[in-house]
Amino acid sequence: MPSFIEALSINPLLLAALFGGWAASIVSGIIGSYVVVKRIVFIAGSISHSVLSGIGLCIWLERTQGVTWASPLYGALAAAIGSALIIGWMHLKYRQREDSVIAALWSIGMAIGVLFISQTPGFNVELTNFLIGNILWVSTTDLYILVGLDIVVILLVTCLHKRFLAICFDEEQARLQGLNVNALYILLLILIAISIVLLIQVVGIILVMTMLTIPAAIANLLTRSLSLMMAVAILISCGFCLMGNWLAYYLDWPTGATIALLAGVIYVISLFAAHRRKKIYPESIQA
Repeated sequence: MPSFIEALSINPLLLAALFGGWAASIVSGIIGSYVVVKRIVFIAGSISHSVLSGIGLCIWLERTQGVTWASPLYGALAAAIGSALIIGWMHLKYRQREDSVIAALWSIGMAIGVLFISQTPGFNVELTNFLIGNILWVSTTDLYILVGLDIVVILLVTCLHKRFLAICFDEEQARLQGLNVNALYILLLILIAISIVLLIQVVGIILVMTMLTIPAAIANLLTRSLSLMMAVAILISCGFCLMGNWLAYYLDWPTGATIALLAGVIYVISLFAAHRRKKIYPESIQA
């Protein structure tokens, strides 16, 4: 068996998988930091699982109705953004029942996806890849989409970072400063939805929350600035993708599961190390 470096030079699928993971890491490091700081992991989890409805619908349209443009990726993106808008609206209008609504949306999205999939003939390889991840299926078109969404997210965050920072720590104070908190909150949820769809390409629906939150959570243990936390989270996520691909290549394991397992183990080790050294600052993140 050639070494991993040699395999990268002769296997375009492996190289594309690594680039795809790095492209997804940029968004996950940035948006995952907001998720961790604002403590909305449960909301992100609901969005990530509700995308199954869009994936199932598009697979059904493509296989049974002959709708060739109905890509599961587009379905996932539409379902994720739709779920983000619904959750944002419910948060703003019915905050006292927010947890129940999020759980219901989580269940409804999964149920709709399962129903459409049950009506689709044949073995759904695409569905399996979206559920458990198959980064080796990343195509040139997927890479262009990933990079394009990276650029959009980076530009938006660059322009709105201070405003997002304000609503992450104190929404009431942000309102007093004249910020449109409602619009900013919904926009942040939409960015989270886009990030989730990007990461689904890498590790699948089941493990997407690992890559969205763990790099940022580790970076939170190492930094006291949100901007620095984002940069460190990106580097950590890129490292997970590189090491995960390397381990999966030599051990012949599924790449997505290997990346997620590596991330989880390193986070647990980091958490114990931080407790041992008494360097956990749950409220210390600054601008």
